[in-house]
Amino acid sequence: MSAIAPKVGFVSLGCPKNLVDSEVMMGILARHGYALTPRAAEAEILVVNTCSFIGPAQQESVDTILEMAEYKKFGAAQKLIVAGCLVERYREQILEQIPEVDAVVGTGEVERILEAVQGSLRVLPAEPPAFLYHDLTPRVLSTLRHSAYIKIAEGCDHPCSFCIIPQLRGKFRSRRFESVVREAQQLARAGVREVTLIGQDTTSYGEDLSLRDGLALLLDRLAQIEDLFWVRFLYCYPNRVTQKLLDTIAAHPRLVKYMDMPLQHASRKVLTRMKRGSSGDAFLKLLERIRGTDNASSFALGQKVDAETIAVRRERLMAIQKRISRQKLRQRVGKRVSALVEGPSKENELVWEARLEGMAPEIDGRLFLTDIETQSGETARPGDLARVEITKADAYDLIGRVIEILQRRPSVSADPANVSSATSAAAPAFPAAPVQRISTGAPLRILS
Repeated sequence: MSAIAPKVGFVSLGCPKNLVDSEVMMGILARHGYALTPRAAEAEILVVNTCSFIGPAQQESVDTILEMAEYKKFGAAQKLIVAGCLVERYREQILEQIPEVDAVVGTGEVERILEAVQGSLRVLPAEPPAFLYHDLTPRVLSTLRHSAYIKIAEGCDHPCSFCIIPQLRGKFRSRRFESVVREAQQLARAGVREVTLIGQDTTSYGEDLSLRDGLALLLDRLAQIEDLFWVRFLYCYPNRVTQKLLDTIAAHPRLVKYMDMPLQHASRKVLTRMKRGSSGDAFLKLLERIRGTDNASSFALGQKVDAETIAVRRERLMAIQKRISRQKLRQRVGKRVSALVEGPSKENELVWEARLEGMAPEIDGRLFLTDIETQSGETARPGDLARVEITKADAYDLIGRVIEILQRRPSVSADPANVSSATSAAAPAFPAAPVQRISTGAPLRILS
């Protein structure tokens, strides 16, 4: 490698699970001396980590690949590498139909990104993905400095008839219990105050390791890390929610009272055809058991219905949900709540943003702060846990002002925008990478 570090730019499309893969690939390259840049025009190597779950995601991935290919003509780019789920479906076709692409890296080949960048790998034969990162794997965080994802498992064994995830991600496999705990501890030491556990089905965590109620055990352990404010988990499979899990969430203040649980449908007949099991009545009984926790559920139509019907149903559901959301949020006006301060808003330079524990990063609504200074003269900083008075409610968002700083995010020597895992508590071995997360425009974007 030359004395001047080659610059690499990443575009990460799709879900938070894909984002973690991008962070791992960035970590591997940074450890080997590559510089990361958020500007496509100056990148000598471009990596597009793709999504292929549904048709629009595939199209966005193809469009982004073609957009980045232009920088090989008019920018500094010399190599274009395509990674992720699209590769698992169309690895040979990508190379054949987009000649600007120099190499492809599937979801099971994340750790081989260095070979692709160095030119010794162009394409590997398709095999069931088996890669699973761990606490010793280098990783560069692209999220806000006080919040991070931890992937606790990969792949899926559910036979849902509408889903291609097992083909894209392989069989279900859990990370080792202590490996997850060590990563959470390392992140906390680096200044992260909120961790979000993710996987294709987090509620199955540990089953392949002979752990009973593995997720509940893991949450119980993570709730003991004092430097963390909040711990949450996403992608909860309704048939795997146990009373032990609910009791564990209720027992620990650090475990946010939040359930992300895709129900997919309420008809037993439809759910049977979807190979999901259960029924609407069973879901209602489950929801009764978890009442009292902030709940964000996502629903998807599993049958092949025409686009117009889908649009009409969605509009009706969203109109109902909008009324429900507005009514619930209005009940918070005048109350004082704990909130995690995010920082200045990208939408309005006059306000800051924060989140309540029932607001997952980039999924739910936001809390806009019109005043971040307390009466005693303290000013809130990103990563602080603050008491906020709610002054106004919209359909999905809240507006409030900071009343009191509950816990400060302490200054740390390590920059958590860049975490290189190690067996010790030492600071990361390489400097922070200028990775940005924006949604539009020519600069590189990391979307989740």
